[in-house]
Amino acid sequence: MGKTVMYLEMTSRDDLRPAPVVPALGLRRADPPTPMIHALQARIGAPYGWRSTTRTLAEWAAFRTEHPLLESWLITHDGDTAGVGNLEPQPGGNVEIATFGLLPEYVGKGLGGHALTLVLDQAWRTTPLTPTEPVRRVWLHTSSQDHPNALLNYRARGLRPYGMEARG
Repeated sequence: MGKTVMYLEMTSRDDLRPAPVVPALGLRRADPPTPMIHALQARIGAPYGWRSTTRTLAEWAAFRTEHPLLESWLITHDGDTAGVGNLEPQPGGNVEIATFGLLPEYVGKGLGGHALTLVLDQAWRTTPLTPTEPVRRVWLHTSSQDHPNALLNYRARGLRPYGMEARG
């Protein structure tokens, strides 16, 4: 079954439109990243067919070695892990939100907007590859197979589409 992938970006921190605050939500860096992140991503992405759900621990470790600057941030709800946001600084002042999602038991509870606000805010505060060059752009991609509200949430927070492609 084919899917459509949409690329979205935010080119100014001022474009961030925060969702209403959910006081119980927080963001905590997983430092160092552990295999727990692999398990979280697998649980988050399984309903949507994420490629990361089929990675073995060895493949995950190799991926992390290939992406040494990837930061994993745990989305917490009342101190419990509710999701993950992975951020990767890239050349040109870009930061990719490589992963964003909530665990299935937290989906549909009105947490996604504020969780994304927290991750976007952190992306803008990520240390760029070149310290003298500020973060200029935060971007991500989503697919037609992701949660039905994902694209709505991304756009509501201020991310704008800049590309689309069909994948077999």
